[in-house]
Amino acid sequence: MTFNSTIIIHPGLGNSGPAHWQSLWEKQFGFNRVEQKDWETPVCTDWINTLNSHVQQHDSSNVILVGHSLACTTIAYWAQKFKVNIKGALLVAPSDTEADTYPPGTSGFTPVPLITLPFKSIVVASSNDYYVTPERAALFADSWGSELVNIGDAGHINVASGYGEWAQGLELLKQLDN
Repeated sequence: MTFNSTIIIHPGLGNSGPAHWQSLWEKQFGFNRVEQKDWETPVCTDWINTLNSHVQQHDSSNVILVGHSLACTTIAYWAQKFKVNIKGALLVAPSDTEADTYPPGTSGFTPVPLITLPFKSIVVASSNDYYVTPERAALFADSWGSELVNIGDAGHINVASGYGEWAQGLELLKQLDN
């Protein structure tokens, strides 16, 4: 599988370890990766500024962002502030930073922006994600103007849920690459 776009991976809280699908994709396809200074107690403004600096290193009209968990909220805040028209975004397992189940330690990621994103996007959700209910994931997708793909009982769509290599995710990314 080949990609024509510049793909930028953005992990969520805690970063994505070596067996995570984001890391596997980065290694397999040579995708770019956002490296945040603080993965454990992030500040929203720091994360969106770092993301913006990564996007600005490329032709933004050819950039596809691939966010997981907190990175989905980061991308929404980034879009709200910088209004950069990228090619698209694959937003996987968007965590609900307003939920009681969300871990403490983050700053500035609430409320989740319910804005229409100025680019094509796909939200991939699970029916049993501890960090977001299916209803909230659907609200995020609807608000962001995203296509919603619910992949069933997939947990948080991470290594703990059995997602290392993730062929379906690559197929969804390929849809944005066309």
